[in-house]
Amino acid sequence: MFDLGRIAIKEIISITFTLFAVIDMLGSAPILISLKAKMGGKINVVQATLASGSLMILFLFIGRQFLNILGLDIQSFAVAGSIVIFILGLEMVLGLEFFKPEKDAKSGSVVPIAFPLIAGSGTLTTIMSLKANFDDVNIFIGILINCVIIFIVLGSLKWIEKALGPNGLLVVRKFFGVILLAIAVKIFGTNILKFTL
Repeated sequence: MFDLGRIAIKEIISITFTLFAVIDMLGSAPILISLKAKMGGKINVVQATLASGSLMILFLFIGRQFLNILGLDIQSFAVAGSIVIFILGLEMVLGLEFFKPEKDAKSGSVVPIAFPLIAGSGTLTTIMSLKANFDDVNIFIGILINCVIIFIVLGSLKWIEKALGPNGLLVVRKFFGVILLAIAVKIFGTNILKFTL
C-alpha cells in the first residue's frame, strides 16, 4: 500500500507541524475546556482521538477519488485549500471569527470535538493540499503523530489550563497562526505555478 522507501524525516516533520498548526489543539484548549464542563466534566479521550484520526486517514485515502468524481485535480484543491488555511491563520493572528464553530456539545466526544473541531474542514482540506506536495506514507505518519498529540492534549486539559493560563494560550494561538499563514503562501505558490505553465 505504501512505498516505505519514500519515508522522509524532513517531510514527516513538515507535515506534522503543518497539521499540528491547523488542528491547533493548544489554541482550541479554551473551547475544549468549556465543552468538557458542558459534558459533565469528562471527554471520552480515546473515542475522540480514534474518530478524528479515522476521518483524517479516510480522507487521505479516498480524497483523490472524491475529487475525481467532482472533476477536480489535486492542484486545484490545493490552491483552494491554501486560501482556507490562510483564512484560518488570519483568524488565529487577528482574533477574528470567519468560520462559526459548532456550539452543540450534546452529542459527546465525536461531535463537535472530533468533527468539526479537530478533523474539521480546515484539517481535511490541508490533508488534500499536502497530497499535492508530499508522499502519502509521510502524510499518514504525520497524521498518526498528531493523533498521539490529540490524545495527550485531550487527556491533559486540566493541566494545560493551569500551566499556560489565558495569556499563554493566546500567545500559542497567534504563533501558530503566523506559521499557518506562511504554509498557506507556500502551498499556494507551489501549485498556482502549474496553472501558468
